[in-house]
Amino acid sequence: MNQPANPNAPTSTAAVLSLVFGIISWLILPLLGALVAIVCGHVARADIRRAQGALGGDSLALIGLILGWAQLGMLVLLLLFWVGVVVLFGTSAVLFGS
Repeated sequence: MNQPANPNAPTSTAAVLSLVFGIISWLILPLLGALVAIVCGHVARADIRRAQGALGGDSLALIGLILGWAQLGMLVLLLLFWVGVVVLFGTSAVLFGS
């Protein structure tokens, strides 16, 4: 299962990238940042599990994954909202002749 953390283990580069792009996804690049955070987070967690304690950064990768998936979820909700607005007002314009 989970190996105890080795304090001398190097941190996974993919885990750091996941965290950085997870933060960037909320500040600058919503879609691209979220996708990179998600991919790097999954890669990092797989690498860390395979390393069996020789590689650290699982919590960084997990936080990056959470930030990335949350941003992607917000983008989907925003897209659905805008589609609903267009459908609602588009239908209103056709029904009421505005």
